Amino acid sequence: MPIDGLTLGLLARELDGALTGGRIAKVIQPERDEIQLTIRNGGVNRQLLLSASANCARAHLTQIRKNNPLEPPALCMLMRKHITGGRIAAVRQVEADRILEIEIEHHDELGDPARKRLICEFMGKHSNLIFVDGDGRIIDSARRVTEQISSVREVLPGLRYERPPAHGKLPFDRVEPEALYRAMSGMGGRLHKLIAQCISGMSTQTARELAFRAAGSEDAHAEECDLRACCERICRNLSEIPEHVEPAILYGEDGAPVDAVAFRYASRAHLRAEPYPTISEAVDEFFRTRDRNERIQQKSAALHRTLKKNIERCERKLALQEEALLGSRRMDEYRLKGELLTANLHLAQKGMKSVDLPNWYEPDMPTLRVELDEKLSPGQNAQRYFKLYQKARNAQSLAAEQIEKTSSELNYLEGQLDNLTRCEGESELYELRQELERFGYVKPNRNRRQLKQLPPSQPLKVTSPSGRIVLVGKNNLQNDKLTASAQPDEVWLHAKDMPGSHVIIVGPEPDEATILFAARLAAANSTGRASSRVPVDYTLRRYVRKPSGAKPGFVIYTHQRTLSVEPMPPQQGPSPD
Repeated sequence: MPIDGLTLGLLARELDGALTGGRIAKVIQPERDEIQLTIRNGGVNRQLLLSASANCARAHLTQIRKNNPLEPPALCMLMRKHITGGRIAAVRQVEADRILEIEIEHHDELGDPARKRLICEFMGKHSNLIFVDGDGRIIDSARRVTEQISSVREVLPGLRYERPPAHGKLPFDRVEPEALYRAMSGMGGRLHKLIAQCISGMSTQTARELAFRAAGSEDAHAEECDLRACCERICRNLSEIPEHVEPAILYGEDGAPVDAVAFRYASRAHLRAEPYPTISEAVDEFFRTRDRNERIQQKSAALHRTLKKNIERCERKLALQEEALLGSRRMDEYRLKGELLTANLHLAQKGMKSVDLPNWYEPDMPTLRVELDEKLSPGQNAQRYFKLYQKARNAQSLAAEQIEKTSSELNYLEGQLDNLTRCEGESELYELRQELERFGYVKPNRNRRQLKQLPPSQPLKVTSPSGRIVLVGKNNLQNDKLTASAQPDEVWLHAKDMPGSHVIIVGPEPDEATILFAARLAAANSTGRASSRVPVDYTLRRYVRKPSGAKPGFVIYTHQRTLSVEPMPPQQGPSPD
């Protein structure tokens, strides 16, 4: 859901009514491009979230409390210095564009009344949060834009704030039918594209909705309809929308949220709409999971690259070791030639390139050609073959040992990559990074902002159809804690011979349906989740143990039984508690 100008205008009106007159009690900057203000108004604390994220830029009241960094960024410190205790004077949209301006009244260091502005520009990858003083000069911003980044407009402390270049479109809040008709005349193509080109604040979906209301089809062509009549309907709808605000989240056929809207979309009537009291509540709920996942993906990108790089290194190493093992299989040939040559030294002479010798180890004693180094005597050639035999035997032993070691490391790294794809919170990501630091795969993080204390992550807790609790580890640390804390008579499950989660059925003697349910969860939380059937081992916890010195998450077990199950699809079955 892009926050277009039309939606932002409705949001600004809603925020102005809820926040104007409120006192700013707290300022935090949980992310580089995100500010959260605690504003007390009418005896109630409200959390205002302002995000300049490239894909999730938005402003709304939120129920989500973000973690406060150990060391606040410069923008946060400046805002705390200037506006903590100040009051919201107004929240307004700027010129029907995707710019939200929050005006704040406060007292300066001398106690004199002063005003500051927090300007929020929601423009995709160019989104920004800019803190401006009463004279219009920039104090600081979430993103500093230098001349090297943009030749059009710089955003740096001390410079005078300038609005983004004008787009020359008609403002959506005061467009007239005749002006719109003149702007569209002579232009061909789909009506919704003309709407987006001529009227400010139009996302593609909003433009398609207006085309649907004006011409009866989202894909109507301007040449095929009465353009003047369409312009009149478009302007009428734009003037009526602010009086018919109906916030909702739209859901697709698969039950996944598709969009959050501020008013009813007739063109999307086929989608299930869940209404919300305010636009902020709808937007907050819609972005709750989406924003978290995007943040996790951004923060895990470096770890993902590190794991992939080490996995590729192990795969190359394993291929070389297997090649060495194949080469070592000639050791029996070297031993045989050495023994035959030793027993038949009289048949060979120095200077010969090869000699045919009877192979006494075969029933009919066929001749075997033995290649010789013409610079060596027959005895020296025999010793050369025995040395090649010894070298090949040592290589076989070493290669087998190294293959086992490399395979174990590869299995560990693939498991960590799988754990990384299932990280849902910063705590899980932090724990995974700590483990990789401990084993030397990544360098220790010396940035104190990133070393803030996070609460320990928790395993997934699911209630089975029979009412039994099933716990699923989501990383190696959770797996170890989960298995160590389980009771001896509780059932433990794990996907067979592949990286995956440890799963515990809480309580003794579960029924077969619960074991099957837990097995499907174990399959879904393994690297085999994309397969149609996954083998899953299960046994009692008393038969599971961790070898001394083993890597986190690694265990051995006995007395297991194996089920072949279909992995649990996402969002199926009882919801996590």
